[in-house]
Formats: sequence, structure tokens, C-alpha cells
Amino acid sequence: MAKEIKKIISIPEGVTVTFEKNVLSASGPKGTNTRFLWYPGVNIEVNGSEIIVDSASSRKKQKAMVGTYTSHITNMMKGVVDGFEYHMKVVYSHFPMQIKVNGKKFVINNFLGEKKPRVSNILGETSVKASGDEVIVSGINKEDVGQTAANIEQKTKIKRFDPRVFQDGIYIVDKRV
Repeated sequence: MAKEIKKIISIPEGVTVTFEKNVLSASGPKGTNTRFLWYPGVNIEVNGSEIIVDSASSRKKQKAMVGTYTSHITNMMKGVVDGFEYHMKVVYSHFPMQIKVNGKKFVINNFLGEKKPRVSNILGETSVKASGDEVIVSGINKEDVGQTAANIEQKTKIKRFDPRVFQDGIYIVDKRV
């Protein structure tokens, strides 16, 4: 006996969702998010003001993918309405870091007195603002914003030194929707 798995997502006001050829696109006041969603046995339908994600099979993988797709779609709609924002803090003790944004690159100069700058990529349509000792990473795609913030944080990872003493770096301090 196979039970049908079904999740219903309501579409918020001001958001338009279309699903054609396995590509779901959500557009709202902040912009448009598109994503390719396909998995065997998982169906997605847009009916009026709701999205139905279902599977006729009750296998573990289909259950997991229905939940995953539900989360992806919800995050897409949150992004086009509110957007995502990560606040980061620049911390240094002896060597002052200089940070700047050059196009799609985030450049960190003078990290622990190093001569060579450390460069991190900015993914997708994410915008990065660096001012003083704060960095704000914002955008409508949660994965791009989160990965960009993680890339910046990882570029200042300290190797060859005791991390209890050398706590310099750029750290995520707040995540906002």
C-alpha cells in the first residue's frame, strides 16, 4: 500500500509563480528567482494561489525530495518578497585588514600582514557592501547569499597559527530574512 505524499504551499500576495518544462520561476517586488526542479516520481503543479508538490510513491527518497522541493520553493518566494541578508564582522588585533569589492570579487588585503591579497568570489546576483568593520551580503537567492558569506568567512581561515590566540577574520554574526 503506497500512500501519496502531498505538500501544499500557498503563494504570497505580489508573487507570480510559473512552472514550465521543469523550471520553476518566482517573481516578486525584489526580482525573479528561477530553479530547475526535477526528480523521478515527484510532481509539481501550480494551481491558482498554491503550489502542490506530491509523489505517488511513499519511498524514503521521494519523501525527502518532496520536503526538499517544498523548502526550495518557500525560500524562493521569501527571497523575491523580503530578500536575504547576512551581516559579517571584520575582526583583527594587530594588522588592520583592508576590504573592498571589485566587481564580482571581494578582496581582503593585509590579512595577518600578508603581502598577497585574498580574493573571494561573489556568486549570482548577490550584492556585497563593505564599510569599516562591517560587511553586508544581500540578495534574493538564499543559496548564493549564504555561499558568498561562507566563501568570505573561509578566505580568512587561519592556518599555521594557534586559533585561540590569532582570532583575526571575517565572521558571520547575523542572518536576516
